Amino acid sequence: MKKDIHPEYKEISVSCACGMSFKTRSTYFKPELRLEICSNCHPFFTGTMKLVDTAGRVERFIERYKKTKKEEETPSS
Repeated sequence: MKKDIHPEYKEISVSCACGMSFKTRSTYFKPELRLEICSNCHPFFTGTMKLVDTAGRVERFIERYKKTKKEEETPSS
């Protein structure tokens, strides 16, 4: 390996907003890396998926879907 061309590979502390922290090795330039979300608190990994409804869009979609389903179920003559 050539000298002085590779970044320094050092131990850093990684901490999440949920309180979880661990140590790892990285070329990150600061001694601590702060995360907003990690596998300990991410909804995909915890199984607590939340639905974010913006201005009732989900309800409007469900109502439209119900109307479409009813139209499909009624036989046309």
